[in-house]
Amino acid sequence: EVQLQASGGGLVRPGGYLRLSCAASGFNFADYGIAWFRQAPGKEREGVSSVRRFSGSKQYADFVKGRFSITRDNAKNTVFLQMNSLEPEDTAVYFCAAHLGFMVTSAALNPEYYDHWGQGTQVTVPA
Repeated sequence: EVQLQASGGGLVRPGGYLRLSCAASGFNFADYGIAWFRQAPGKEREGVSSVRRFSGSKQYADFVKGRFSITRDNAKNTVFLQMNSLEPEDTAVYFCAAHLGFMVTSAALNPEYYDHWGQGTQVTVPA
């Protein structure tokens, strides 16, 4: 059974940082592209960052460039999202998701293309 377990969320002051983890099990992790999405109350789910299988190439949404960094550790079946300089606008539930195979750049941050989802972890940055 494919499982994705997101963790590391919490309450942090503006300008602070958090490191989210997405631990995977039940599938060949190295064959999957992994992405982080987020969803704030009353808003649609949006792509934050992705990392491809094999090449490890990364993509970021414009609103997190220069602040967030995604890494994957295939030996640990885990993807990390380092979030720095957090802002109140970053408040959301963060989800990790997996896609089997290659992901074209235009689809890498589109939730419709991801097959498996974790349960989400709450990030709160009070104004």
